[in-house]
Amino acid sequence: MKQFEYISPCHFGLESVLKRELTDLGCEITKVEDGKVSYTGDVNTCARANMFLRTTERVLLKVASFKAETFDELFEMTKVIPWEEYLPKDGKFWVAKANSVNSKLFSPSDIQSIMKKAIVERLKLKYEQDWFEESGNSYPLRVTILKDEVTVCIDTSGESLHKRGYRKLTSKAPITETLAAALIMLTPWNKDRILVDPFCGSGTIPIEAAMIGAKIAPGSKRTFLAETWTEMFPESVWAQARQEASDMEQKDIQMTIQGYDLDGEIIKAARQNARLAGVDHLIHFQQKPLSELSSNKRYGFIITNPPYGERLEEKQELPGLYKEMGKVFGALDAWSYYIITGYEDAQKYIGKQADKNRKIYNGMLKTYFYQYMGPKPPKQNHIKQG
Repeated sequence: MKQFEYISPCHFGLESVLKRELTDLGCEITKVEDGKVSYTGDVNTCARANMFLRTTERVLLKVASFKAETFDELFEMTKVIPWEEYLPKDGKFWVAKANSVNSKLFSPSDIQSIMKKAIVERLKLKYEQDWFEESGNSYPLRVTILKDEVTVCIDTSGESLHKRGYRKLTSKAPITETLAAALIMLTPWNKDRILVDPFCGSGTIPIEAAMIGAKIAPGSKRTFLAETWTEMFPESVWAQARQEASDMEQKDIQMTIQGYDLDGEIIKAARQNARLAGVDHLIHFQQKPLSELSSNKRYGFIITNPPYGERLEEKQELPGLYKEMGKVFGALDAWSYYIITGYEDAQKYIGKQADKNRKIYNGMLKTYFYQYMGPKPPKQNHIKQG
C-alpha cells in the first residue's frame, strides 16, 4: 500500500506527548521538531490519526519540500510537484496559510499567489485544459518556509481537531481541548483515581479526562475534510476508523471526576458540553468556591487552569488566590496537583516548589505546568489503567 508522509502540529513543549500518541497508533516517527511531529503511514493512517489523536490540531499530508530563496525558484519548484496525483480537475485548492521564519521569502500573500499560479500551470499541462472551475471538493494547502526550506502540505482535517464537536459554550479564557488532553496525559492519572478541577470553566479538562477514561475517540462526533477525497482515501478507511472507535468505547465505565467553578452560568454550560460529549454521567459539576474544596479520599488528582491575570485588575487578586490554592490543595491528604498558569509568581504564593515545571506555549502565551506529585497509592489498592 502506498506510503505517505504526514505532519501533525502541537503546542510547543508537548511534542513528546504527541509522539507517544503516534507511536501507540503504530505510526513510524520520522522527525520531532519544535511544535510538530512527522511520521509515515498509508491511507488508514490518515483516517486513524484524525480520529484518535487527542493532542494535535491537524493531520497534514506532506506533498513536497525544497529550497527556495527567490520567487522564481518558488514558482518553478512548486510547478514540478505532481499535483495531478493529489488534485482532481474540479478540485478547489488554495494556499490557506503560509508561514515564513528566518527566510528570504517572507510575504505570505506573495507566497500564496505565486504558488497558486504555479499549481494552475502544472495542472493546465497535465489535464490539457486552460480553465479550472474549482467546483468540487476543497484542498487547502499549508506552507511553511524555515531557513529557506519550503514544506508544502495539504490539510486533511479541515476544522482544527481541537473542535471535537461538544464545546458549544465557552468560558472567558477557555483552554483548548487538545491542550487539556495533553496536560492530563502528562500526569499519571487513570480512570480509577478521583480527579477534580476547581476552576473548570466550561468543563474542558473534566470532559477530556472522561473521554480518555472511557476511551472515546476525540474525532468520533465530527467529520474530516479528507473524507470527501475519495480518489485518494476510499470511504472504507473512514468507516473502519469509526468502527474501531465504536468498538473501543467503554460504555459501562464508572469514574469520579468533579468540576467546580464560582460562576453558576458557566457550570450550566459545562454540563451541556458534557452532555454533547456523551460523558455527563461520568462528571459531577457544581458551583463552588475554591475555599470549600475538600475530600476524604486519598491519592486524588487536581488538574486545573486557574486565572492568571490577563487584565490588570485581576493581577492584583492573584497573590491571594494562589496562597489559597496552596492552603486548600496542601490540606488534601496524599493528593497530586497539576496547575497550568502564565503567572510567574505562582510557586511563590502557593508556598511550595513544584516537583516538575514544564514550559508550554499556549499560542503565543508562555505558560508553566507546575506538577506537585503526591505519593503513589499502596500496590494492593492500585488497579492498573485498563
